[in-house]
Amino acid sequence: MSGVTSGVTSGVTSGVTRPGTGRALVVVDVQNDFCEGGALAVAGGAAVAEGITRYLREHRAAYDVVAATQDWHIDPGPHFSDHPDFVTSWPVHCVAGTPGAELHPGLDTTGIDELFHKGEYADGYSGFEAHACGTGDAGAASSAASSAAGRPRDLARWLTDHGIEAIDVVGIATDHCVRATALDGARAGFAVTVLTDLTAGVAPDATERALAELADAGVTITDSGTPS
Repeated sequence: MSGVTSGVTSGVTSGVTRPGTGRALVVVDVQNDFCEGGALAVAGGAAVAEGITRYLREHRAAYDVVAATQDWHIDPGPHFSDHPDFVTSWPVHCVAGTPGAELHPGLDTTGIDELFHKGEYADGYSGFEAHACGTGDAGAASSAASSAAGRPRDLARWLTDHGIEAIDVVGIATDHCVRATALDGARAGFAVTVLTDLTAGVAPDATERALAELADAGVTITDSGTPS
C-alpha cells in the first residue's frame, strides 16, 4: 500500500494506458475515519478497502480510469455537531489534512488515476460535488487541461473528458455517500452500477431503502463476483 500525504496518495497512477471500455470505477470515501477505529466507523469498512484492492488486482483492465473520492472537511457547518442525529449531522470526521481523512491502508491506490476532494464547506455526500486534486501525471494533465479550457475540474467533467459512459460505484457508506454518488451519476447521464459486496452501510434499514431508491432510479444493483 502506498502512503498518503495530505490526502494525496503517492501510489496514484501516472501515465495511464486505457483499454477503451468507456467504463470507470468510482471508489467512494474509503477513509480511515469511516473504517473500524475511526471517528465515524462503519462496520465492514476495512473489509471493503481490502475487497476493492482484491477486485482491482483482478479487474483493473476492465476500466479506462479509476477515481477515488475523499471527504475533506474544513468547515462544513451543521454537518458537524456535538449532538449529532446521525441522519443530517455527524461527529467530527475526515478533517482535511488529518490521518482520519487519509485513504485506508487496506486500499491499494496503485490502480487509481485521480483523487477527488469534497465537502470542504458543505455536507459533500456525493462524489459529483468533488473536485480533482491533480494527482499523478495523468490527473495533473487532465486537471490542467480542464482549467485551461475554463471548465470545472469536477468528477462528471473528468469522466466525460476520458470518454466514460458507465461507472461502477463502490465504497462507504452505502446509505449515504455511495447512494448520493450513484444517484448523481445517473442524473448526469452515466449508466451506473453499484457493486454491493464492495460497499458498507451505516444502518441495515437505511441501506435497504437506499438500494431500493437506486434501483428505482435505474441504477443496476449487483455484486462484483469476486470471492471474499
